[in-house]
Amino acid sequence: MSAPSAASTAAQATGTGTGTTPAAATPSTGAATPGHSVPPGRRMVAIVVLVPLVAALALWAFAWPGARTAPRDLPLGVAGPAAAVTQVEQQLEQRDGAFEIHRYADEAAARDAIEGRDVYGAVVVSPAGPKLLTASAASPMVAQLLQQAVTEQAAQEGARVTTTDVVAGPANDPRGAVFGSSVLPLALAGTASGAMVTLLGLRRGRAAAALIGAAALVGAVAATLADSWLGVLGGHWWAEAGALGLATLAVGATVAGLAALLGRAGLGLGALLIVFLGNPFAGASSAPQMLPEPAGALGQLLPPGAGASLLRSVSFFDGAGALAPALVLTAWAVLGLTAILLGGPRERRTRPAERRAPGPSPAR
Repeated sequence: MSAPSAASTAAQATGTGTGTTPAAATPSTGAATPGHSVPPGRRMVAIVVLVPLVAALALWAFAWPGARTAPRDLPLGVAGPAAAVTQVEQQLEQRDGAFEIHRYADEAAARDAIEGRDVYGAVVVSPAGPKLLTASAASPMVAQLLQQAVTEQAAQEGARVTTTDVVAGPANDPRGAVFGSSVLPLALAGTASGAMVTLLGLRRGRAAAALIGAAALVGAVAATLADSWLGVLGGHWWAEAGALGLATLAVGATVAGLAALLGRAGLGLGALLIVFLGNPFAGASSAPQMLPEPAGALGQLLPPGAGASLLRSVSFFDGAGALAPALVLTAWAVLGLTAILLGGPRERRTRPAERRAPGPSPAR
């Protein structure tokens, strides 16, 4: 047999000849291809069902807290003579658990508590009449609510209330609208960084380095825009940049870490956790105690809420109350980076399979 005939015969036997499909690779009749294992009808039904569910979840997450905004155990101080303080406490307790009352010896102690972020405001009883101390930097909405509640109560008794803003918000953002709207961009930036690291195939050390570098730049850019340009933050620039960067890193590491553990499904879970729960439950435009339970408490355990609280502390209160949110953000960042550096069980399962996969036969 000649050499060309032998080669042709071998090619036909192995199914590698030109225009010939190997028998083992030929799909059986009616079998779905590997890229579309789910029939088209079921995929269509999944889209029809899942899209309304996602829309309903988004509407619930974003609209429900706003529709149920009201004070719930809002920390409020009372200072003055014991008898007068007791009377004020009884009046405030009639508001069905709206306030959590803290007693202070005098006005100076109440001011210290406000500056330390222990309370949102305080009612000081004095012979000259009641005085209300607020902190619009902590929450313009809460400051307005306290002024309205205390003024109405005093008007019933024929008294006039003097209001003092102990820690005032920035003049360029008196209603806190800019501060409240800063949560979503940071959440989106962190989510995007985690998704890009995953989709671009970065792993372990390179993925961690990319997330840390991106977060540092996001913090610097955001601080420049919010503080240096818009003037809506009033703290030390480096502290603000650090808080913004840590919040971004916590989000990005969480998303990428979930993807390392669960594959691309982790990206969806990360987006759900950060954008659909963390952002609306952050309470940045109001206060955690103004949200319905358990949204307020849960929001402070997620990166967007913790990031907003940390940024508020370093921007307006010289770092008072910054420890708890900083620890929350650090925990999310460390857990996410650890999952990335370890590679995750899914990556450890696929790598040995890739090493065992036979390569192309050497030409003879």
